[in-house]
Amino acid sequence: MNTFTKRGEIAGPVGPLSVAVDTTTDLPERGLAVVCHPHPLQGGTMDNKVVTTVARALVQRGWRVVRFNYRGVGGSAGAWDEGRGEVDDALAVIAAHRVAGEPLVLGGFSFGGFIAASAAARLPDADKPGRLVLVAPSTARHDAPPVSAETLLIHGEADDVVPLSASMDWARPQALPVVVVPGAGHFFHGQLVLLKSLVFRNFAE
Repeated sequence: MNTFTKRGEIAGPVGPLSVAVDTTTDLPERGLAVVCHPHPLQGGTMDNKVVTTVARALVQRGWRVVRFNYRGVGGSAGAWDEGRGEVDDALAVIAAHRVAGEPLVLGGFSFGGFIAASAAARLPDADKPGRLVLVAPSTARHDAPPVSAETLLIHGEADDVVPLSASMDWARPQALPVVVVPGAGHFFHGQLVLLKSLVFRNFAE
């Protein structure tokens, strides 16, 4: 499959935000997906391997995928804002790239999962994403809001950054299923092919 990445920037709440738009010409476009990266103070960027793995799976299902760097990361202006401004950044990216009424998917890895869930909660009901993809979301250190029943939640059994038990405790009151990857750590080393397959299969329709 031919996939293409175009890098640029948009106007963010505190200055330009670096973005990368992943697309394919081989399939009809299904809508917009925005994928949020892990914690910027721990080296997270839009080119993180888990983020790009999720993006590739969605592109190969026909989604136009936007990855972006939060404020203060890479070429993005501004500075770390403890999660508050980073949610604003995600909402700005959605607003800049979404065509009115277009289907929306939000995804995120680790801290990015918290940002994706928080951005979804802030969108008006008419604009909320149809689905979310959360990979090892930061449910232990951040107060992630509830998400829709159409959320794909994937967590590694051996995650030593965000314990599996934290996501189970977060998911349980929502009756939200958790897809557990046996033996996988937080960064899914050696399991990225399986991770991509899980996302790809979940978006078959």
